[in-house]
Amino acid sequence: MPSWPRATLPNLQPKSVVKEGATQQRCVVLGRVGAAYGIKGWFHLHPFADDPEGWLNMPTWWISDKEPDVEGQAMWRAVSPESMRMHGDGLVVKLEHVSDRNSSEALRGFWIGAPLESLPALANNEYYWADLIGLNVVNAQNELLGKVDRLIETGANAVLIVVDDSQEKKRERLIPFVSDIVLQVDKAAGLIHVAWAADW
Repeated sequence: MPSWPRATLPNLQPKSVVKEGATQQRCVVLGRVGAAYGIKGWFHLHPFADDPEGWLNMPTWWISDKEPDVEGQAMWRAVSPESMRMHGDGLVVKLEHVSDRNSSEALRGFWIGAPLESLPALANNEYYWADLIGLNVVNAQNELLGKVDRLIETGANAVLIVVDDSQEKKRERLIPFVSDIVLQVDKAAGLIHVAWAADW
C-alpha cells in the first residue's frame, strides 16, 4: 500500500541560468533551516521528508533564500553537508564553510533542496511528492476528481490537494494520503486511484 511521500515539491530538470553563484533550477525541497545551534556553525533543520539520514549520501545540497514556486523553481546555490545528527526530536546540521553562530544564523529560513535525480532511490509504493504533482485522481466509479496541485503535511499524514477545474467554479478536495484511501498510484498512466466519493 502507498506510504507517505518522502520529499516536497515537484519534478525537476535543472536548468543552467547562473547568477551570483546561484543557479535557476528546479529542486525537490527537502527542508528549511531553523535557528542556530551552538557556536560552531550548526543549525536546526526542519525536514519535509521521513528519511533525512539518507541525505548525507548526497555530496551536494542546494539552498535558496527565496521560497521555491510550486514546481520547486528558485535560485539555488550548491553547498556541501559536513555532518548531521539527531537532536531531541529534530535534526541539527553542519555545512562546510559555515563555522560560527553568526554564519549559521544568517541561513535561518533558507530552503534546502536537491534535484530529483540525485535523491535516494525509493522502495516499492514510496513516492516523492514530485512524483504525485500533476497526476489525475479518479475514484472507484472512475469519476475524475481533479488533478494533484500540491501536498501538505499535517503531522498525522500527508494530504493531496486535488483541484477540479472542470466546472465554472474551481473546487479543491483535500484527500489524505493514507493506504485506506489511496488504493493505487499508477505513474505510467498518470493516475491515482482513491476510495473517495465525488460529492465528498
